[in-house]
Amino acid sequence: MQDVISSVTVFALDPMAIVDMETAKIDPWLWRYDRVIASDSTMARRVLDEMLAQLEAQQWQQRDIFAVHLATEEALANAIQHGNGCDTQKNVRFVCLLGADRIHIEITDEGRGFDPSNLPDPTCDGHLHAPRGRGVMLMRAFMARVAFNARGNSVIMEKERGPRESSRQ
Repeated sequence: MQDVISSVTVFALDPMAIVDMETAKIDPWLWRYDRVIASDSTMARRVLDEMLAQLEAQQWQQRDIFAVHLATEEALANAIQHGNGCDTQKNVRFVCLLGADRIHIEITDEGRGFDPSNLPDPTCDGHLHAPRGRGVMLMRAFMARVAFNARGNSVIMEKERGPRESSRQ
């Protein structure tokens, strides 16, 4: 157990981080999380669970938590499997900034990247059974913003918190 925990490295957010300057200016972030993990699904699950616990603690609606969960899980899986080729010697950086009404997530792998515009549309008849493109399609469907860096090895996802449901009495 100790070996798994020691493979998580904590970094303070700094000017060299991927976070764009407009995002960094939002203050106060209620929660800031910046981790580098090995390309391992167990480690990905841990950072995902920590983020989901924060959404629950801030009382985000279940539909929003589901959306963020699905998109983040897909992005982490893509980084580990496609980006780093499941090579546990390569790392994935996970940055999450949570505000009262907004979440900002960045996931970066050490892979050579890809061109998201070259992904086939998985909803077209000719690509219904193709193994590529579904994860990015889901990310785009559930998040307000999905953007890739020029190299294609880093994704930024954002979502605004949906309206709070009024309590019924």
